[in-house]
Amino acid sequence: MTITQTLDIVPLSPVIGARVSGIDLHRPTGPDIARELREAFARFAVLCLPDQKITPRDQIAFASLFGPVDADYRPQDTDTNSRQPRRGVMLVSNIRKNGEPIGVLPDGEMHFHSDGAHRDQPYRATTLYAIKIPSRGGDTRFAAMAAAYEALPDDIKHRLADRKAHHVFNYNETSRDKMRQDDPATSTHPVIQVHPDTGRRSLYVSRLMTRDIIGLERAESDELLDFLFDHCEKPEFVYAHRWTPGDLVIWDNRCVNHARSDFPPEETRLLRRYTVS
Repeated sequence: MTITQTLDIVPLSPVIGARVSGIDLHRPTGPDIARELREAFARFAVLCLPDQKITPRDQIAFASLFGPVDADYRPQDTDTNSRQPRRGVMLVSNIRKNGEPIGVLPDGEMHFHSDGAHRDQPYRATTLYAIKIPSRGGDTRFAAMAAAYEALPDDIKHRLADRKAHHVFNYNETSRDKMRQDDPATSTHPVIQVHPDTGRRSLYVSRLMTRDIIGLERAESDELLDFLFDHCEKPEFVYAHRWTPGDLVIWDNRCVNHARSDFPPEETRLLRRYTVS
């Protein structure tokens, strides 16, 4: 039975993100609430739904409100899953069993990026559910790429018009330093994206995954990308989310970059991810 629920939506920053309360995702979501969630997602690009007690199946049901979920297996109704699921689903954790990480991206600060930028068809959205969180650090920072584009000087917008860039999967590294500059396993995407739902233009480059701008000499490409990276990561375009167990966050990879701050390696961090294609 669908339970009547009323959403309370409060912006988290002037440019990106909203906190959504008044909903229990362990219960079925009715069509009116689903519509409100999609409208809020289009408006704010990042939604945080706190105080959730959900199973993997609940998380899949929520993610499916926004598109096809990358979950091609039957999940168990447990809070963790020691076996690594297939494409699109993973644990983000520094927990190790027999010396091996149970998840991916276990430690350290992580540069800004967009999930799936290395794919020909990147992920539409990412959901991340907090299970165990360290006492400090491990925050996720979200950059509003539409606001960043709109604030660019006109001459930079002109230079970027109709340009495309190569994006590389950085082999589970957390920084740009080890990017393989000659790797052929790349995808190509326009530097300026037009959002299909809002019509807003946004930048589609990231420090971790964008290798070069096509058609520019390497020095010019590097200089322009460095400028764009620094510009997009200015505090006025970024919301930093301090995780609490039970937080479920969804963000729009088409117009949002995200990064992670460092955290004490001796403390546990465990989150469960499902993506939407």
